[in-house]
Amino acid sequence: MKSERELMTAGEMYDPLDSEIERLRNRSRDILARYNATAPEERDTRTALMSEFLGRHGRNLYIEPPFRCDYGCNIRVGDNFYCNFDCLFLDSAPITIGDRVMLGPGVHIYTPCHPLQKELRATGKEYAKPVTIGNDVWIGGRAIICPGVSIGNGAVIGAGAVVTRDVPDNCVVAGNPARIIRTIEQD
Repeated sequence: MKSERELMTAGEMYDPLDSEIERLRNRSRDILARYNATAPEERDTRTALMSEFLGRHGRNLYIEPPFRCDYGCNIRVGDNFYCNFDCLFLDSAPITIGDRVMLGPGVHIYTPCHPLQKELRATGKEYAKPVTIGNDVWIGGRAIICPGVSIGNGAVIGAGAVVTRDVPDNCVVAGNPARIIRTIEQD
């Protein structure tokens, strides 16, 4: 029988009030409180805290405080990752981010979903869908990436976009809901 945590990361219905899941959230809050209180010159402390916290990260990790997420352990980022101020990752399912990705201020990435049927919603259970972001992606400030979305390599997400569908490689998307507004020519 799967634990609630295993159900959560597998995308199945789970109880977010389960004691193991609650412990993970509390651990996240504790580590992030310390992280968000660091001074800019405490880069080594920041890196050490993120190494303890994230599922995986590559070289040259830079996350501007304040940063918030649910668990941390479900977040994997590649090399040369930059995350500006006030970003929020709800990582009930895996969030996988490639190399050379830049996030503007206030970017939100969501994986949790709630049932459409009111009877199921009333149980308090939810499920989650993973988010995948490729290499060389730029996401503008206040963009929202919805559950289950994959963003292709070289994509640019306009500021304030609400991304509800997959984004192909080398495209610029913007708007609510986000739509392709152009493709990026490769040299």
